[in-house]
Amino acid sequence: MMTRRTMKQITYSVLLALFLMVACTSPSTSQVQQISNQDLVELMENEDLQLIDVRTPEEVADGFIKGAINIDFRGADFESKIGAMDRNKPIAVYCGAGIRSGGASELLLELGFQDIYDLSEGFSQWKEDSQPIEMTK
Repeated sequence: MMTRRTMKQITYSVLLALFLMVACTSPSTSQVQQISNQDLVELMENEDLQLIDVRTPEEVADGFIKGAINIDFRGADFESKIGAMDRNKPIAVYCGAGIRSGGASELLLELGFQDIYDLSEGFSQWKEDSQPIEMTK
């Protein structure tokens, strides 16, 4: 049978262990940065940037941002393809209007990517602002 003193010792030991676990864990500084068209233009000057278009291939056929890799967010292989990208390089994602890229950004966070940028208004705003686009061949 346990005494009160033994129970207190166990309680204090557990609390101390929890405190040390929390205190020794470095907080994650990763977060998704919402960016504008101009921000993306500046980011594209970084040759390490991984630019991902998460729209469907049919949407991409109507144009895309130069240098973008198409990985369909709704595709069955999205997670494996996006997971194969370099986690140590900055990554920017965009979709048509900013909804799917938000979901993709959250997944990137979960997969351990650090520098994540989301084109907040998507390709439609990029095109509306007369930014340069590429067409599939």
